[in-house]
Amino acid sequence: MKDSNNSMKFLPTTFILVGIPGLDTEHIWISIPFCLMYIIIFIGNGTILHVIRTDVALHQPMYLFLALLALAELGVSTCTLPSVLGVFLFGITEIGFDACLLQMFSIHSFSIMESAVLLAMSVDRFVAIYSPLRYTAILTFPRMIGTGAIIVLKSIMLMAPLPLLLRRLPFCGHNILSHSYCLHPNLIHLPCGDISINNIYGLFIVISTFGLDSLLIVVSYGLILHTVLGLATGEGRKKALNTCGSHVCAVLAYYVPMIGLSMVHRFGQHISPLLQSMMANAYLFFPPVVNPIVYSIKTKEIRRGIVRILSEKRVGGV
Repeated sequence: MKDSNNSMKFLPTTFILVGIPGLDTEHIWISIPFCLMYIIIFIGNGTILHVIRTDVALHQPMYLFLALLALAELGVSTCTLPSVLGVFLFGITEIGFDACLLQMFSIHSFSIMESAVLLAMSVDRFVAIYSPLRYTAILTFPRMIGTGAIIVLKSIMLMAPLPLLLRRLPFCGHNILSHSYCLHPNLIHLPCGDISINNIYGLFIVISTFGLDSLLIVVSYGLILHTVLGLATGEGRKKALNTCGSHVCAVLAYYVPMIGLSMVHRFGQHISPLLQSMMANAYLFFPPVVNPIVYSIKTKEIRRGIVRILSEKRVGGV
């Protein structure tokens, strides 16, 4: 009983969020780009969702997966918004222990969801190019619902043990986090106990989600290229590849910052905290800012839907 009470004393009641190390006095100015990014994220992804919802012609697998991607990106941004704006706008640097674990769970769950949706979108593009005549017969609405449900459940179930594993560890008074939100790679460096189980399970999550998803995306695009090169006409090849352009941009926008952040956390003990913070921000904010812009520019049907909505508002205003 005494040991239990002592171990509870090692659990901090709050964590301290540093924000961006070395720029404490510039928080009010740093809040401006963050506010702009949140505005772009919520307007951009909200517009994508509204266009897909209101246009019956877009109720197809490709656009339904895009809607799920937009929801996941809105989820990540919604999870970070309270603590980010709290730190930079209002100077609120403390976050409760349980609130921090909940934020960590939510951010990583939505990130796993994003990765799985990108994989589903790559399979969708392969089916559309390899067997266009059977596309709607293969990717039926019930299968779409089932795929979405599996993606959501997998993300939640994989992440659920992590907060419990962290709660069992003594923190020995260490409670300073180097970001303006709670991430597992940052939290796992604070405990003073044995973190081998946490590291093993964390590695399992990374390999079984991001690692496997990225590998299968590469395989999908290998099959897509093989199929495209087998098409008879150059025009057919160009048209087929154009349908993948937006998705390739989304994959790069997601995985490049994530790989960079992983490398920094694993091998960057001597890298400046400022660079680590910038990489973490790029990982969380770059995809949801860029993807709506890319899909609005490169996807003709989304672009038409946006123009239609703007035209209707203009006519309604007159």
